[in-house]
Amino acid sequence: MKRYGIKSQAGKIEYFDILSEDNDGYRVRLTRIIDGSEKITEIGIPRHLFNLCLRTGYISELNFAA
Repeated sequence: MKRYGIKSQAGKIEYFDILSEDNDGYRVRLTRIIDGSEKITEIGIPRHLFNLCLRTGYISELNFAA
């Protein structure tokens, strides 16, 4: 499973894990931690939006020990 960090404001931690991939894009589990409160959501990301975010540096792959 790949994990990507999302650029965010100070005091927030945001990242997502890719759950699955299809022709249209990705299904991800988005985790947001704001002021110690964690919110988890599953959403779809179109492939073109994912690639744009990766190219611009809005998201970046994180390396973690699973």
